[in-house]
Amino acid sequence: SQQSPPACGTMRLSVALFATVACSSAPMLRAAATVVRSTRVISAVSTRRTAMSSRAASAMLAAGPPGASGTRVRFAPSPTGSLHVGGARTALFNWLLARQQDGKFIIRVEDTDTARSTRESEASMLRDLDWLGLQADESPIVGGDSGPYRQSERGEIYKELGKKLMDEGKAYPCFCTEEELEEKRQAAEAAGKDTKYDGTWRDADPELVKAKLEAGEPYTVRFKVPQDKYFKIQDVVRDEVGWDAEATVGDFILLRSNGIPVYNFCVAVDDALMGVTTVVRAEEHLTNTLRQGLILEALGYPIPQYAHLSLVLGEDRSKLSKRHGATSLDQFRLEGFLPAAMMNYLSLLGWNDGTDKEIFTTDELVKLFSLDRITKSPAVFDMTKLRWVNQQHLKLLPREELTGLLKAHLVEQGIASEGGGSQAFFDKVTDLAADRIEVVNDVADLVKQVLAYDIEATVESGKVSSIVEDGFGDLTSAIVASFEAGEMPTGVEEDFADAWKAWTKSIGAATGRKGKRLFMPLRLALTGVTAGPDVGASIQVLALAEGVAEGATPLGDRMAQLKKLKLPAAKAAA
Repeated sequence: SQQSPPACGTMRLSVALFATVACSSAPMLRAAATVVRSTRVISAVSTRRTAMSSRAASAMLAAGPPGASGTRVRFAPSPTGSLHVGGARTALFNWLLARQQDGKFIIRVEDTDTARSTRESEASMLRDLDWLGLQADESPIVGGDSGPYRQSERGEIYKELGKKLMDEGKAYPCFCTEEELEEKRQAAEAAGKDTKYDGTWRDADPELVKAKLEAGEPYTVRFKVPQDKYFKIQDVVRDEVGWDAEATVGDFILLRSNGIPVYNFCVAVDDALMGVTTVVRAEEHLTNTLRQGLILEALGYPIPQYAHLSLVLGEDRSKLSKRHGATSLDQFRLEGFLPAAMMNYLSLLGWNDGTDKEIFTTDELVKLFSLDRITKSPAVFDMTKLRWVNQQHLKLLPREELTGLLKAHLVEQGIASEGGGSQAFFDKVTDLAADRIEVVNDVADLVKQVLAYDIEATVESGKVSSIVEDGFGDLTSAIVASFEAGEMPTGVEEDFADAWKAWTKSIGAATGRKGKRLFMPLRLALTGVTAGPDVGASIQVLALAEGVAEGATPLGDRMAQLKKLKLPAAKAAA
């Protein structure tokens, strides 16, 4: 059998310091990810390993970081799972800043974790960002002058810069094995000392280093942390933050022994070469800033502005996780949340415009957003609040657009079908649901409730005994008689609203009832339940359901059930 060649982009260090495994014979990998937003489909996420050539990397490094060209921000997800609330909030804040300042929003895929990163995850994240409305100016899909936009395709850049730092004495080869490092850590812990790397190979004998290189011994490349170095930043959210470099970190790894660059090296280099001016990210990355800043200074690259966002917590004040319910953006999409509402709510997780206003359009957010209005305190994710925000956005939709969304969901769920006179049914469903649903998917249960009818089960449950005992039989008899006489409006009348009001009043007069004593048993008789949407509106939906919706109990069948309803003699007499 033919042996599979090594994947492109996999690097190994050799006697020549950095030699790459040839990958020109590697087979091309192809796949596609479909990125959907509304009815627009973007299809073109190639999975070919288009690793940057050494010549292209040298050219980019020779050019150096791009000069000042306005605000440039980036969202840099690791494609190891789904896009969750915290990441979506970070992406949104970057996008809003770019749009407000007429800058560039970059999506960079940080996929150097080869064991966990997948193109399926990348495609999923890009699809979710597109659904939310966060279109990138530069990305693996749309390209750009600073690409490639996958770290796995930028290996030559990291290789050359690692060599540059070693040539300048700012990094060095470390030949410690994993076993030796573990022994050092255990010994330090036992002695109650700091477990950071002890610098064994920092100032090693050059002849010994040369001999090991010539022998082809594997090594990592470590950054030489400057002595007596204090590094600080002026964080937009957290004000001044600083670290004593030597006391905080030991000489850290830039490139592993297999040639794969570590996270902080990639991030620092890519931020500089992509011209990122402002780094907006979660506070869990604050500690990474020291290593990244030291790397940038060593390379002579500019330090970007930083804004570290507080965590998003669950309602129990613990870090938001799956146990709090839906947390991935795709889950919210599937549950019927609107992109505009999701964007609105995410913006409120750690930001406000200085007023009590809570409902914003996308244009308003772009106009009002600013980093100096981001709060330091953690944000709490409140599902009830999110549903309320979504409800407000549903109410803001043009009626035709809302009808289209509800119709699509009912058809998808197999509750209703298109064609014939179905549009009248969907229009009436919209009238019924507009002020009652919080998410699009709520319409399914609402319509099912309107169409279903089982008065016998409700009565036998004993939960409506107070209504049944109050002359319910007399009322149902009056309703059935009116229906059979053709007096009861059935939902198809042009003047239904007026006719329904008049009929309800006449039934009340005929049975000596009014107010709650009339309306509650009337609802029970006609819908089979004691709570739900307006009874008259429900009757209209029911009238239009024939041939369109599944599971409907027509009004005539309901009257038949009422006639057959067996009420306990004592209760009927009462």
